[in-house]
Amino acid sequence: MSTLQRFLISFISTTTVVFGIASWVLNPQLVETLRNSSYLAQGNTPGEDRVTTTTPVEPVRTASRFARCPQFFPGEQAPQLPAGDGLRELCFNAFAILYNGQTKTPLVVVERLNRATLLKAHHQQRTDKFYPEARLPRVERAELNDYKGSGYARGHMAPAADMATPEAMAQSFSLANMVPQNQVHNAGAWSKIEQDTRRYAMRARGDVFVYTGPLFDARPSTVGRGHVAVPSHLFKLVYDASTGKSWAHVQANRADTRAGPPIGYADFVRRTGLQLLLPAGAGK
Repeated sequence: MSTLQRFLISFISTTTVVFGIASWVLNPQLVETLRNSSYLAQGNTPGEDRVTTTTPVEPVRTASRFARCPQFFPGEQAPQLPAGDGLRELCFNAFAILYNGQTKTPLVVVERLNRATLLKAHHQQRTDKFYPEARLPRVERAELNDYKGSGYARGHMAPAADMATPEAMAQSFSLANMVPQNQVHNAGAWSKIEQDTRRYAMRARGDVFVYTGPLFDARPSTVGRGHVAVPSHLFKLVYDASTGKSWAHVQANRADTRAGPPIGYADFVRRTGLQLLLPAGAGK
């Protein structure tokens, strides 16, 4: 087992939680480039201008600087993190994804929210047109049938309610933006955290950056013929660029999970092993 694979220890929860290496076994190291190739979902409203990209995204094997997607990171500077085989970078209009072809889910999804974008998002109509991500190889992507009859919701990592344009709304239903999520958790505690994040961003003086993703046990259960991995937990890390403050939620992917108080960034890193913020945004 490598040093990186020892980052996390298994989850133990009563009133506190600790995460360990299990997540890193299936969540390879983060990297630093998210490609800025806009992709609009298949099946958008007829008559809308659309861009479709079918060129496969090359695997990421070396660390870089997210040079093609800088707008989704504080100060347009992404954290310096190692890369790993099997990770692919997907850039959308309103969010960016580092995708894990092993789990067939995102590793992390990044958004930039502010009052102006959320006011526009309030007027968008939810489309509910889920689609498989054509830029991913078939052997690495989730398909609609993988979720059908699974008992799990197709849980957005970048929420549809955050999307400020019809194009962004359509893109948010890419299965590359989804994880198998407990339906009660999705509609309950997790929805409250998403709503609280939007309410905060509406009050903030400037941009609020949101990092969302799954965490896995060493041997996660899967759904569908494609064996899409079911996360044991979900995380959401919020960073207010105006104040330098950051906080996070780490929640079990279960029906009995309740929305509790947030944790600090240092605790988030200790529990997950994910160093997503540069030093200037850490520890506040």
